[in-house]
Amino acid sequence: MSSSSLDSDDGRIRVGKPIGRHRTTHHIGGGKNIHHILGGGKVADVLLWKDKKVSAAILMGISIIWFLFEVVEYNFLTLLCHLIISTILIIFIWNKVADSFQWNPPRIPEFFLDKYTFREVADIFHAKMDQFESNFFYVACGNDFRHFILAIGSLWMLSIIGNYISTLNLLFFGCLCLETLPYLYDLYQEEVDYYVGRVNRRMRKSYKKFDKEVLTKIPRGPVKEHKDK
Repeated sequence: MSSSSLDSDDGRIRVGKPIGRHRTTHHIGGGKNIHHILGGGKVADVLLWKDKKVSAAILMGISIIWFLFEVVEYNFLTLLCHLIISTILIIFIWNKVADSFQWNPPRIPEFFLDKYTFREVADIFHAKMDQFESNFFYVACGNDFRHFILAIGSLWMLSIIGNYISTLNLLFFGCLCLETLPYLYDLYQEEVDYYVGRVNRRMRKSYKKFDKEVLTKIPRGPVKEHKDK
């Protein structure tokens, strides 16, 4: 297998072809691959396009919903009623002509009957929210000043973007990224890890320089020792 070389701060790093290569253990997330980070179940399979039909159907559905609300400017209640009416009519006609054309009668999709799928989605959502809450309070308490500044800056930039982009467009863009970025990262994992590592090292150097030249020069009052009475 042929490979290409990329420069790094410490030397040379060899990166193989993005497709059809062996995965290394140096991944984002402490050595875990992207499939394991996303939960390792059906949700991860959909986000990584293991089941291309389901992934494409979800992406198409999201795009259609965005088109109807943003371009056609459908009202939510009107669209919901029209979709239910259309579904009822399709099921009614299908049920009436099934015997004539020797079709199978309409049935409830197995996806809605599979309780384990909903339980898996709920478990993944709960685990991610629990992890987010723990990290949120850890950073908000000032235990990681670098991530504290990064969070404040990112949220401030996002608030500015929100003034120029509608919430619907922002949600659609987020769903589009969720459907495409994990798949692209799974293909180009080593290259992304390399560049993210370089950016991370530069951010650490900048923070150390800022800490040395600014933070350490801020005058602080004497630390009072608490004596037990």
